[in-house]
Amino acid sequence: MNPRHVAMAVLVAAIWGFNFVFIELGLDNFPPILFSALRFLVAAVPAIFFVGLPRVAWRWVLLTGLVLGVVKFTLLFGGMHAGMPPGLSSLVLQSQVIFTTVFAFVLLRERPRYVQVAGIVIASTGILLIAIDYGRGSPVLGFLLVVGAAASWGVSNVILRYARPPDTLRFMVWVSAVAVLPLFLLSFLFEDMSALGRLSWAGIGAVGYVAWLATLLGFGLWGYLLQRYDASTVAPFSLLVPIFGMFAAWLFLGEQLTVLRLAAGALVLLGLAIPQLVARPAARTEVLAEPRVPAA
Repeated sequence: MNPRHVAMAVLVAAIWGFNFVFIELGLDNFPPILFSALRFLVAAVPAIFFVGLPRVAWRWVLLTGLVLGVVKFTLLFGGMHAGMPPGLSSLVLQSQVIFTTVFAFVLLRERPRYVQVAGIVIASTGILLIAIDYGRGSPVLGFLLVVGAAASWGVSNVILRYARPPDTLRFMVWVSAVAVLPLFLLSFLFEDMSALGRLSWAGIGAVGYVAWLATLLGFGLWGYLLQRYDASTVAPFSLLVPIFGMFAAWLFLGEQLTVLRLAAGALVLLGLAIPQLVARPAARTEVLAEPRVPAA
């Protein structure tokens, strides 16, 4: 990659990493499902009137909208609302690579290579250490919800293996549109929506960041890079997301980074990086190269 495109990839990782701080800010102003609904509403409108129809079968748009837009982000925002810190959320969410590999093996019969299995074992050890650390009085429910979000992201990755949208930005705009009505309905049924009547600039700013920067700009730039380089060339930059996420949470939110959590985070990143760094060049476009969907 030329230096300009490398800088672009790092910028996207930074946008997605800092996104977790803005999610935390949004959750201070809205209940989690309502915040997710507003995020997808702003991402879809008015963009949906300009991007054109999705160039994939509608069943893939609908299925991705439900699994990724509704399930994944309800669990992620719910987990952070339950007390899961933003920085650690950005890290644990990357366990989607593990779930993607497992689901692809079960549903697509894509057999993982030995190096992928080794990476999964190392990353799973890191996740286990974080779970142990969280068992010491911290909200276990939040941790489990974020792990559930990673699992649903893995399912959506498998769906995308079938769909193969030629235009990621256009596809994500329509996926966002699909998620809006179910999320507003769930919020109406289970949450207090009175926050809509007392909007603050902080809440509006949080919605704008996660919708326009993290969703539209982030995926627009990511799709641009994926059109010009192999997925195996672009994919490793997604490993920078939790690094930016944990740094941003420490810098702006004062999130504590214990020695155990840092060591666990290093194991997770090592496990995710090994298949990218060690795998044969010809085989690098397999399951782990799946960053066509949002980090957050």
